[in-house]
Amino acid sequence: MNARRWIARREHNWKQLEILLRKVEKKGIATLSADEVRQMASLYRSVSADLARARTYDVGTTVIRDLQQLTSRSYNQIYQGSRQQEWQKAWEFCSWGFPQVVQQTFPYITAATAIFGVGALVAWWYAWQDPVFLSLMVPEYLIEKVRDRGELWMGSIVGWEPLASSGIMQNNLPVAFTAIGGGITAGILTVYILALNGLHIGAIATLMGQNNLAYPFWAFVLPHGSLELPAIFFAGGAGLLIARALLFPGQYRRSAALQFYGSQAAQLVFGIVPMLILAGIIEGFFSPNPTIPDSFKYLVGIGIFALFVGYCCRRRS
Repeated sequence: MNARRWIARREHNWKQLEILLRKVEKKGIATLSADEVRQMASLYRSVSADLARARTYDVGTTVIRDLQQLTSRSYNQIYQGSRQQEWQKAWEFCSWGFPQVVQQTFPYITAATAIFGVGALVAWWYAWQDPVFLSLMVPEYLIEKVRDRGELWMGSIVGWEPLASSGIMQNNLPVAFTAIGGGITAGILTVYILALNGLHIGAIATLMGQNNLAYPFWAFVLPHGSLELPAIFFAGGAGLLIARALLFPGQYRRSAALQFYGSQAAQLVFGIVPMLILAGIIEGFFSPNPTIPDSFKYLVGIGIFALFVGYCCRRRS
């Protein structure tokens, strides 16, 4: 192989890649057009092949060194840039994408909240009227602890915070995913999960009110409940979205409706999981802590909820 003739023939590609690299290194890969990104990837493969050939035919130390530097810089920009774009997309979703999908699916989230709320109101009404109903919805040991000894059960978490926190997450995540997956049952399972959880919360809250423990009870619930309950409502909304696609595809074919509404449900899941993880940490380490005044727990719970509502209401200016 004639080294000089080969270098002259290939040198144009090397210079083109150098020009693109300088632009990327100065202003970032996002400044390239789609055609320039494709050209850069193609040139990188071409120059990598040139480097292999240069080593095989020993065209000169200087050329080999320059090609090595060129391929190394290209590799870093292409693959590091790709990772940076992935992180940028994740940040973009956290900043604006999740609030946007919450706003788009708000009617379904509202419907899920209403189902839960109706269950809680039914439990409150029947628990005041019929003690038997209370015994059906609340474990007997808890009723005895609250009614007979005037104590809450949260103290059992103290000293076991890491274990309790992980256990709470393991309990809440399956509930949320069952509510979401329940959409494939035409929403029947989703509605059942929401109503049942509403009945339980309503019955327990009524038991606390009957025994003058409502204030410390809600002081415990509010800090983590300000994220945990919305996460359950979002999960219910996601399940109702899937049910909507199955039952009322509207202008779409059912498969297209499932793809469209299923995509929205999946985007909600990306927010639900971290919400439940954070709620589990708060419930394990903060909510039951007896050294923290109840008034401060109320303040923290209200603050978390206010920040969360503000986040979900964000819109691009």
